[in-house]
Amino acid sequence: MVERNAMVGLAPSSLRSSRHETVDAVVVGSGFGASVAALRLAEAGHSVVLMERGRRYGPGDFARSPAQMGLNFWDPDRQLYGLFDAWTFRGLEGLVSAGLGGGSLIYANVLLRKDEKWFVRESPVPGGGYENWPFTRAELDPYYDRAEQMLAPVRYPYQNTPKTAAMEACATTLGLDIQRPPIAVTFSPTPGGAPRTNAPLPPAPYGSVHGPDAVRTTCTLCGECDLGCNAGAKNTLDHTYLSAAQHAGADLRTLHDVRGIRPVAGGYEVRYVVHDPEGAGGLLLERIIRCRRLVLGAGTFGTNFLLLRNRGSLPGLSPMLGTRFSGNGDLLTFVLDAKTPGSDGEKPHVRTLLGSSGPVITTAIRVPDTVDGGTGRGYYVEDAGYPAFINWLIETAQFSSAAERTAKVAFQLLKDRLFEARRSNISYDLAAALGDGHLSASSLPLLGMGRDVPDGVMGLADGKLAVDWTVATSEQYFARVRGTMEDIAGQLDGRFVDNPLWWAKRVITVHPIGGAPAGENASSGVCDSYGEVFGYPGLYVMDAAAMPGPVGANPSLTIAAFAERACERLLTSASSSASPSAHAGAGADAAQAPSSSASPPARPGAAGGTDGAAASGQPAPLGPRSLAPDATKGLGARRERPGTPLDGAAHERREPAGAAAPAGATSVAFTEQMHGWFSPEAKDPDAGRSLGREQGRTVMFELTITAPDIERFVADPAHPAVATGYVVADQYGGRLPVERGWFNLFVDDGSFGGRPARRMLYRLWIRDPGGTKLTFTGHKLVRDDGALNLWRDTSVLYATFLRGHVPPPADTAPGAEAAPGETHDVVGAGILHIRPADFAKQLTTFRTTGPAGAEALATFGRFFLGQLWTVYGPGARRSPSAPA
Repeated sequence: MVERNAMVGLAPSSLRSSRHETVDAVVVGSGFGASVAALRLAEAGHSVVLMERGRRYGPGDFARSPAQMGLNFWDPDRQLYGLFDAWTFRGLEGLVSAGLGGGSLIYANVLLRKDEKWFVRESPVPGGGYENWPFTRAELDPYYDRAEQMLAPVRYPYQNTPKTAAMEACATTLGLDIQRPPIAVTFSPTPGGAPRTNAPLPPAPYGSVHGPDAVRTTCTLCGECDLGCNAGAKNTLDHTYLSAAQHAGADLRTLHDVRGIRPVAGGYEVRYVVHDPEGAGGLLLERIIRCRRLVLGAGTFGTNFLLLRNRGSLPGLSPMLGTRFSGNGDLLTFVLDAKTPGSDGEKPHVRTLLGSSGPVITTAIRVPDTVDGGTGRGYYVEDAGYPAFINWLIETAQFSSAAERTAKVAFQLLKDRLFEARRSNISYDLAAALGDGHLSASSLPLLGMGRDVPDGVMGLADGKLAVDWTVATSEQYFARVRGTMEDIAGQLDGRFVDNPLWWAKRVITVHPIGGAPAGENASSGVCDSYGEVFGYPGLYVMDAAAMPGPVGANPSLTIAAFAERACERLLTSASSSASPSAHAGAGADAAQAPSSSASPPARPGAAGGTDGAAASGQPAPLGPRSLAPDATKGLGARRERPGTPLDGAAHERREPAGAAAPAGATSVAFTEQMHGWFSPEAKDPDAGRSLGREQGRTVMFELTITAPDIERFVADPAHPAVATGYVVADQYGGRLPVERGWFNLFVDDGSFGGRPARRMLYRLWIRDPGGTKLTFTGHKLVRDDGALNLWRDTSVLYATFLRGHVPPPADTAPGAEAAPGETHDVVGAGILHIRPADFAKQLTTFRTTGPAGAEALATFGRFFLGQLWTVYGPGARRSPSAPA
């Protein structure tokens, strides 16, 4: 089906020039926004490739046994390819899913519309700015309708479910507004029919992504919605939007993990890896696909991580990227030991709640916001059921009572044996050992969500996703939610118990929101009200990341409606046919400048620095990079490797000067690590350090410097060596392997104040996750300009980042900063330094290879100390007439 549509809407010239697979649209992720996009674009006749990092899970595929659950987490570095992806950040934990269908696989099915008056405008946010929704409930209502037609939500139909009846009775007594919210669960084989459990469902007219043999049944009331529905009763996205999208021609690819994006002529280039659960778990080869339109729907964590890592390729992204994060007000608490009043002086009885009976959520209490008559930020409180096996965990967790019951039964059996009691039936004894299960029968989790304060900030820290969010600014909101939950516990005559995380002022969210908020312009949002990213036509955010604040209610339906509206605009608007190439004139392989809606990015590389076809004398292209199985671990991930030259001849040209050594030569190598501050907004290293310190932007590298032939290294006036290793700069995506590196030690820098001066020169070719080429250049100034300056001169590096792979100028020493009259596109600057502890470690890293190791080290030492003596020693006195 994909091959049939692969040419739709693409100019023949674009296709002829491309060396990669090319389609109309790539959709990243398969959640509530991505699934909508895949269906609507495929229905319109576009060739669509959807990439989901996780597996397919059909009915019966979800883990249940302890052995299965132990492997049911997502950590490809450890060869775990399961359903649950757990994150931890400052102030909160997050739990999301990895699988075809995204969050719908583990959500609790609720499809509520966002309250009309909760689409707030100019709602102040602590720390500055406003929560501003650039679209209204009225604008979304037609698209809510459209999403509901696909997801077919109904209200919980059973009238004898204990937890449901208890919640409704509590709300009535407390005067709270309660409803049975629409949930995307099928209870009857026929629409509107009487509910039946475990009844087979007829196949959908568009088939199933799980094949013709997949059988779905009606809800079995098992409470396992959040673990994945093995009955197939949940109307998850794989059974609805995605099956319909595949039927319409979309190519749904699982275990495809997108790592890089960048604009190119005619659209966007997407770089990804394919996981192999049956493989050895090593590095994965990078692959490339190109598209006219790119839809990001990888969820709040996934989409923001992708955008933050690719800022080097998307330099025009709004400064709002990473802002307006919230957990949608999620709060989990518990009611334990609920009771019913005793009569005639009797003790209270156990109140049966049976949290494991029914779907996870059956009721929703709504507490109004100030904007609609309340006294604070609005919220919902819902019953939160759980799987039946949790009941056993609850009971066995009561160790003292379980041990007491077991001891009594064991004693009775021992007594019967010793005294030959004529009793052969021990059923009562075993029943007594198990207990009456009153705690599990009378307990119920409560889930709150609502309008917490969206003041969280997302960013990268050493290549890992980081979220700066605390409970503090939402303390009044959480106090109100907890107050209502305590009232419910009181009405049930039960104990109110906080989630243990709350004791540390932390929460766990299953509804992360924001980071790439929709706004009216690039000063207030990352994308517009239709999800199109400011400055990058054809690039869309269609998931929870685009929400400019908490939805309040369960957000799934609002995300789907937002995507439905965005897709309609994408397909009908004349501007949607624009691509970044309309705003820049570089070649097909060049990183394109976006339109000027956002802050202007740096232009494509100047002389010698383009990202396109190699200039004369430039090395041939590299093959695919080898990437870590899990990019989210930053410096903790496996070391990635740059691609190797595509042919042997190119390999010879790629080696820096001094790389080749004659037979019998001895090499000397050492490893150096430097850290510092930099800013992409600076052109000058001093300014970059100051700005970087204020902005918290760090840079570091770890390089192994190798002189392949120590004798030639010392004799050559340029003293060239090879640099390998990596650079870490979060602004450009984290840890970036060095593809090619030059190092020059103590290059003659003329004189300073009448005394000899030297420079140490660094030039590193790196590439961001999107494939945009960058050059790191740096120099250390070694000159006698005052007392006690030797340590500073040899440990301080003045650095700049250039766009493109800029070779050393031909008419200067290899590795030199610039040739006379040469200009480059500077995209960042800063200053790095060697920390004393790192220097001490560096001294232990010297290694030699070859027949004369000790002599080579001595030669290097004499050269190094001799150069320092030349600059700082007393032999070369300053001439009175020498210029300063």
